[in-house]
Amino acid sequence: MNNQYSTPANTLILLGRILASVLFILSGFGKFTAAAATTAYFDKIGVPVPQLAYIISVACELGGGVLFLLGVQTRVVAVVLAVFTVATAVLAHTDFSQLAQQINFMKNLAIAGGFLAFAVLGGGEYSVDGQMARPGRKQRLTA
Repeated sequence: MNNQYSTPANTLILLGRILASVLFILSGFGKFTAAAATTAYFDKIGVPVPQLAYIISVACELGGGVLFLLGVQTRVVAVVLAVFTVATAVLAHTDFSQLAQQINFMKNLAIAGGFLAFAVLGGGEYSVDGQMARPGRKQRLTA
């Protein structure tokens, strides 16, 4: 991954990771600190198994957001967040009689598209992934 992209490109990849992750970290933290309210909201909008949805949401948004920000397993995390974001659009933003729901649905699809681009690009040099791939660094074998 090292030197795969120019310095300006690596800087833009970092900026993209920061901008995308802030939304998820803040949203995940908000859900984490308001478990009962979040679960009740999920139940109200008809999300199946609201308690499980709460756990998945916090894990994806807060956990995935932090991993994405740091650039840890960026490609895998990007795919997970893309799938989560599309699932959120389908579960929570399909009342197309409301303009706000239409906009949120389309925003979620756009965000998922951005994550898919990161699934191809990776985290860039300014990420944990990029630093682990630096020449001369011993690579650990994983089973």
